[in-house]
Amino acid sequence: MRRSSWISATLIVSAAAGFAELGDKLAPAPDHPAIEYFNYLKRPARDPVAALSRRIEQGGVQLNFATGTGYLRSLLEALHVPIESQMAVFSKTSLQADRVEPSNPRTIFFNDSVAVAWVRGGFIELAALDPEQGVIFYTLQQEPQQKPDFLRRDDCLRCHISDDSLGIPGLVARSRFIAPDGMPKLVLGGFGTDHRSPFEERWGGWYVTGATGTTKHMGNTVIAGEEPEANHTPAHLDSLTGKFDTSAYLSPYSDIAALLVFNHQIRMTDLIIRIGWETRAAPAGQRAKIVRDGAKELVDYLLFVDEALLPSRMRGTSGFAERFASEGPRDRQGRSLRQLDLDKRLMRYPASYMIYTQAFDSLPAEAREAIYQRMWQVLSGEDSSARYARLSLADRQAIVEILRETKPGLPAYFHRP
Repeated sequence: MRRSSWISATLIVSAAAGFAELGDKLAPAPDHPAIEYFNYLKRPARDPVAALSRRIEQGGVQLNFATGTGYLRSLLEALHVPIESQMAVFSKTSLQADRVEPSNPRTIFFNDSVAVAWVRGGFIELAALDPEQGVIFYTLQQEPQQKPDFLRRDDCLRCHISDDSLGIPGLVARSRFIAPDGMPKLVLGGFGTDHRSPFEERWGGWYVTGATGTTKHMGNTVIAGEEPEANHTPAHLDSLTGKFDTSAYLSPYSDIAALLVFNHQIRMTDLIIRIGWETRAAPAGQRAKIVRDGAKELVDYLLFVDEALLPSRMRGTSGFAERFASEGPRDRQGRSLRQLDLDKRLMRYPASYMIYTQAFDSLPAEAREAIYQRMWQVLSGEDSSARYARLSLADRQAIVEILRETKPGLPAYFHRP
């Protein structure tokens, strides 16, 4: 696995430090002695792409090259990323902006720990979650090789360390007003997107397929003039057929359920990594407060306290919702934190499935315990403030019961009658 030669670590660190300030917060810089994001020798990557690269080098895995899509299908299989998760982006907002347009969108596939992006005629981009270091970026050239080589791309941090990623190397989803050629109309502004975002601000520059009812959003549309159209109702698409030649793609969908899940997952990923970084880097005298405040923010998001409720019933067409829910884990009643609702809210049980990830389990013990304590305060009703009134007693009980049977290492107080 090669390292990036496009930009020096010194230059990246300087840029990262400049982006780290988030209002009244300061995220640790990537070169902090407790982090050492760029110290590949002392802190070798432990993300899924790094693990796959080692398996390829040792001869345990071989990626197959196919006409048209190159390594894409084989790579998704090796990383256990479902094709049903495909989302299509037509805005010129990536490393391969010159190739992307409405008739040649960039597709993104994802699971809990890695996202894979492909555009016709280009290379493959990967963003993989290291359980301690945050998201690490790679590219894979679309050329047949005996042992395909992933190139680490730290230059991606020029966009992937920002306010939107909470000042750490993370994931970012933005919504823009897009011209017919795919160029963002920057003068009109844009929006970061997660599960709190108003739907009328979501998915500018993205295709959206599936049933969205009367929901107004920015997807599937381009803006020809200088002013965005007020209250524009986007075209309803069951599939992408007719928008471009889908025969070259693995799927004809940009599934609404996948988009909703990915929107949630982006900020959840960044919150988990940030509290880990803050705990490791905080001065001893400030650590308790920093960890406590970080845990409160993370738990509010993990429990969907500020979720924007769905304006209307939504249903995907790719099979993503069924595939996602099937992965469990489930309790003895068959309940899972991966079950989607899609009638009024995203999840059937409003607690994030990201609690099962290696990144969560790899948090410093102090951070993990603070998160569990805050979760228990909310779920047990100890904190009865109005902010948490939307979490019904039935929801709280179900979440606790599911966690008791599916989450190893849960503190003993979660098992109290």
